[in-house]
Amino acid sequence: MKTLLTGGTVISMDPAVGDLVHGDVLIEDGVIARVAEHVDAPDAEVIDATDRIVMPGFVDNHRHTWQTAFRGVGADWTFPEWALAMHHTLKPHYQPEDVYAGTLLGRLEALHSGVTTMLDWYHVAQGHEHEDAAVAALRDAPGRSIFCLGAGWGTPDPVDADIRRVRSELTGDGLVTMAWGLRGAEDTSMDTLARELKLAAELDLRTSLHIDGGYGTEHPVTALCEHGLLRETTTFVHANGISDEELCMLADAGSSVSISPDVELKMGFGSPMTGRVLAAGLRPTLSIDDVPSVGGDMFSTMRTAFAVQRGLDGGLRCRDLLEFATLDAARSCGLGARTGSITPGKDADLILLRTDDLTVFPVTDPVATIVSAGHPGLVDTVLVAGRVVKRDGVLVGVDVAALRRRLTDSRDRIAAAAGLADAWLPRA
Repeated sequence: MKTLLTGGTVISMDPAVGDLVHGDVLIEDGVIARVAEHVDAPDAEVIDATDRIVMPGFVDNHRHTWQTAFRGVGADWTFPEWALAMHHTLKPHYQPEDVYAGTLLGRLEALHSGVTTMLDWYHVAQGHEHEDAAVAALRDAPGRSIFCLGAGWGTPDPVDADIRRVRSELTGDGLVTMAWGLRGAEDTSMDTLARELKLAAELDLRTSLHIDGGYGTEHPVTALCEHGLLRETTTFVHANGISDEELCMLADAGSSVSISPDVELKMGFGSPMTGRVLAAGLRPTLSIDDVPSVGGDMFSTMRTAFAVQRGLDGGLRCRDLLEFATLDAARSCGLGARTGSITPGKDADLILLRTDDLTVFPVTDPVATIVSAGHPGLVDTVLVAGRVVKRDGVLVGVDVAALRRRLTDSRDRIAAAAGLADAWLPRA
């Protein structure tokens, strides 16, 4: 099967391919076959990309998707308030169907806004049925997803048998794969971390962990380094409180750092680490974190990270932000060879952004426009592994009205079970 995207402005994020003011992208069997100013493919399905920017889909490497039903309620919360509300007040009342509804709609929301690859950092930790519901939702959403089975905030942590059980269901390199969300050095012993990292290597699992978001202990990376527990397969989330020396330790180990700028600023973690991460020789990556507190799109996330760092030292360029949110994030997920750039041989995970929308027209500098003025309303078309999952601004084959009702019912049931007054909830 062949698909030809024709006549768009191609922002490839691959220096060897470059950018094209007007270019074509040929896709064969879900894989990018050719990128050029003109591609002759008379037997291909044609998608007219005139007045569109064609770019790699965004990669979000840290989002707690199960919380989608409570979008916006935590916009004023600090981190301790969020932890109390989400993990201690609401989470105990989640049933598997609630996990499924929140994860499915949250993953579709991400696709709708151009996030073709997303790591779902799961920490509901209520039981096997809840885990299976989250995996089922990711499979039912036509995106590239990583189910990151995480440690659980006051509830039982994943044990070896549980990790092995889920891993046995998520083998191969399909659209839904697996990672392991570890507890950090502040939360468990070095012996436990060593054992879990050994098992992760045995099962070929990448790992992710939250580390010192401003509320942890001092020098957690130093402790990991001294025990030989830093890995290039680990992503450290937030890391606002760690020292420049510790960042260099992460760089030496080849680890990655995921920055959630909106959450970090609003919840009191401190300034995002973008500039300091770069200075240490690392490539920052970007993530949403949770939608009860912030918006779920990568456009606003890039804009916050850009504005904060430019205000501090003026050192970033717009293309840096696009790299953080595409190729750099793909590499942090172990998917740099499959996605993150428009490169022949990679899977066709692509988005088409409108340039004729009045909020961005005229688009004189495409990269600057995406970072400074982009928003989900520009996302016209989304392809994952060559499959069109959003066309003409509408998700393909999704009954949005039914999903809305399902998620609203889930929200109301959980809130009632938690003893929360109706006035606490946003009303349609």
